[in-house]
Amino acid sequence: MPEPRSHDMLPTPLPDAVRAALLAPMVDQHCCGVRRDDTTRSGFEQLIGEGGTPAPPGTTHFDTPAGAAIRRWCAPVLGLEAHASATVYLSRRAELGAAEVNRRLLRGAGVSAFLVDTGLDVPALLSPAEMGRLGSAAADEIVRLEQVEQDVAEAGLPAADYAGLLRDELAARAARATALKSVAAHRCGLGFDPSRPSRGSVIAAAGRRLADPKSRLDDPVLVRHLLWAAVDVARERGLPLQFHCGLSGWGLSGWGLSGGGLSGNGLSGIGVGHLADPALLTGFVRALAPLGVPVVLLHCYPYHRQAAYLAAVFPHVYVDAGPAVAHTAAGSAHVLRELLELAPFHKQMYGSGCHGAAELCFLAALCHRRGLAHVLADRIGEGEWSQADAARIAHMIGSGNARRVYRL
Repeated sequence: MPEPRSHDMLPTPLPDAVRAALLAPMVDQHCCGVRRDDTTRSGFEQLIGEGGTPAPPGTTHFDTPAGAAIRRWCAPVLGLEAHASATVYLSRRAELGAAEVNRRLLRGAGVSAFLVDTGLDVPALLSPAEMGRLGSAAADEIVRLEQVEQDVAEAGLPAADYAGLLRDELAARAARATALKSVAAHRCGLGFDPSRPSRGSVIAAAGRRLADPKSRLDDPVLVRHLLWAAVDVARERGLPLQFHCGLSGWGLSGWGLSGGGLSGNGLSGIGVGHLADPALLTGFVRALAPLGVPVVLLHCYPYHRQAAYLAAVFPHVYVDAGPAVAHTAAGSAHVLRELLELAPFHKQMYGSGCHGAAELCFLAALCHRRGLAHVLADRIGEGEWSQADAARIAHMIGSGNARRVYRL
């Protein structure tokens, strides 16, 4: 019996042209690797919980929208009945082994290209090449700016050489990348001074930074310098610059990836989530407008309406819904409907934002297709959009826009 794919699970009825557009392979324009090894129940539950922490005693992360969706939609991919219990699901997962589970779920997502953020630097995660091989798809790397800076800071150089080495290292890494990404929201928030810092202020801040090079980058001057250095490299190489926005990831303490934490990777900061509102980037986005560097606002929930507005106002700004689609699961149509309220159709892209568990990659693709199908069917039924309009919109968001922006 053929393995179920996210393609096969659309709500009906839909016009043939719209269904075909939704079934077409998509470009996952931002994801992280999934675990290559097997994990315990506790570890798996931390992977599928948005906070990356264990469920309270006596409860389970399977009692969440994503957890219920895994039992409903991922269970058949692993050869189980829909709605299999969590215990049965995890037993079957262990029986198949991580490699086979990853192969089935990544391939079942119906993705033609994975753009993989390698900034977590965790050996347990699949590389871009492995993601592509298991998912039967192309794969390219997204370079995490803060990881590059961490490597430079730990190289043991004088403060006066910091800016030059950072620039050279960014250029070298960008040569094999499809995009650059920042988690500035996790470090100093997105309301930073949008101007390029002076050379003197960078050298002074670098001196402080290099006195404790293993610490996390959170100095606003150096964050600004890193971003402007990245803008220069992105402009030279024609690469987009991605920004992690919204609350996704603010409470993460480990994702079950290393048994206790990913400190140093910018995954803490709960309590300052308002600083991840993409509207705070307006000044920086405006400064980049004449330079021709595309800015992609990732995830954004619950500030996706602000992100939609920026995409509507600035010609170089794009947006995705990210992991909110998988984590809202049956409610994904609501999130996508709100993005479609204002964001131009040629500015929206699909990105799973998945990490750790291949289930999240599969669910994001499935819930995107199902959620968007509901929205498109409503618009057609109300006479707002023609069938051709709806099919074109589904194609643009699923793959067309990403292929244009990332030059795939």
